Amino acid sequence: MLPKNPTDFSTTAVRTQGAPSQGAQVMPALTLIGHAQPQRIGERLLLDGLLSGERAVALSRNAPDFSRPGAVLALPLGDPFLSRTPVRFEAGTDGSVRLRVPEGGTPVWVGSEPVRGGREFPAEALAAGVPLVLAGRVALLLHQATVRGAGAQAELAALGMVGDSEGIVRVREDVLRVADLQVPVLVRGETGTGKELVARALHARSPRRAGPFVSVNLGALSKDLIAAELFGVVRGAFTGAARDREGFFRAAHGGTLFLDEVAEAPPEVQAALLRVLETQEVYPVGAQTPVRVDVRLVTATDADLEARIHDGHFKAPLLHRLAGFEITVPPLRERREDIAPLFLHFARQELESTGEAGRLSSSDARAEPWLPASLAARLVRSAWPGNVRQLRNVARQLVIGSRGLPGLRVDARLEQSLDADALPIPGRPLSEHAPSPASEDTPAPSQTRAPARRKPSEVSEQEVLEALRACAWDLKATADWLGIPRSSVYVLIDKSSLLRTARDLSPEEITRCFHECEGDLDRMVQKLEVSRRALHRRVRELGLDAS
Repeated sequence: MLPKNPTDFSTTAVRTQGAPSQGAQVMPALTLIGHAQPQRIGERLLLDGLLSGERAVALSRNAPDFSRPGAVLALPLGDPFLSRTPVRFEAGTDGSVRLRVPEGGTPVWVGSEPVRGGREFPAEALAAGVPLVLAGRVALLLHQATVRGAGAQAELAALGMVGDSEGIVRVREDVLRVADLQVPVLVRGETGTGKELVARALHARSPRRAGPFVSVNLGALSKDLIAAELFGVVRGAFTGAARDREGFFRAAHGGTLFLDEVAEAPPEVQAALLRVLETQEVYPVGAQTPVRVDVRLVTATDADLEARIHDGHFKAPLLHRLAGFEITVPPLRERREDIAPLFLHFARQELESTGEAGRLSSSDARAEPWLPASLAARLVRSAWPGNVRQLRNVARQLVIGSRGLPGLRVDARLEQSLDADALPIPGRPLSEHAPSPASEDTPAPSQTRAPARRKPSEVSEQEVLEALRACAWDLKATADWLGIPRSSVYVLIDKSSLLRTARDLSPEEITRCFHECEGDLDRMVQKLEVSRRALHRRVRELGLDAS
């Protein structure tokens, strides 16, 4: 027999990955990923004025409005610790976006790096997503968004999948296209991306929804017993077969059978699967006559099946049968605007189990964010090799580890895990003389005012913490922000249970942070949350050379 051509793997139509759906428009957008009111996470502002390059977008505490995709209600950021003096987003060259931060306005960080004056983000950075932290309290993701009509958005949202990224919207569209058909579906995607969720959505939208949904992980079955588990066995077929067993195919009769890790099927099972797909009959182990089954088969894999065919480990005819239609689930790193809403979804489930679900429905814009803005930025920068499954585990760990506390706390080990293989800080600083179009939305300096003087006893611990973060841990600026003498800031820090000073840091923690931040003192201040001057003194005492 002539060997099969290894390049002739599938007759399934190839779907262009990453292309927006027909009738959709791609534009820059800002998505809320961290806010004092957690229920607002996921709201979005479309920067449609940047498409033509004719209009800049000015962002302050009071304008413009954010809303959920397809929703009518829209609100400004509304955080009182943001300045009324706006930061500005402008169209750059070749699809880039420029961010301009006025002196004396709201401090902005890209990840953990402060923005001084301005920064330009190329189109590839927008495609990956740029995390921005405003005043240490509000976190935004600057990214490319795909915009659809409200009717299409509502229909897709009915599937119940979390997220509005282009990748997950394409998955919803594919589910709607094929769910009511009887063709087998192959779901591809990395481990932990949610392939079983797609299979369940297919079943729920199909005419078989009243029938059983049976999920089987082939990688978890014994190689010796996998045929018996799938197709059933008759009593006495082998040692230990003391009774008849129907198997998973017959258990799914009239419904859907989901076979995960289908690439792990041994050759004899692959041949049997091919026969079932062609005849709709199974042969139980030890039986002489076939049993008819009525099953819709959905399979999934994170393996390169074409490479396995080339290596002789998978049958090309089986792939042709399994892939009546293919759906590819994107990895989490390709849908970063969905990370914060997904985290909130999983955190809500954990908080409900601990009786603390009320933490996600705050109405106080002055409250310290339950999800710190710096943590939200760290979450969207992480590589997430374990995808949604890993994100869910991190949400559980953070919620349980912060049980009874006013906000989420991250331990050093988890910090290192999140920072491993994180996205590099994107963009480049703007030159001081880079052109900037005028904007009537920008108020004159005289419109801003210094805060009224206050007594130190009127300032709460939480306010001190918020002001320090907003002022990048500059104690003089913090004193001006709070309207109290600088000496009082020192006293309030010493009394606070929420804050620590540079002298409280161990040499090991300073040294580790020094190397992680490559000696950048500003990044170390942002990460360790202590005074820059005091930290610089500790760094020099340890013989480290900070920049």
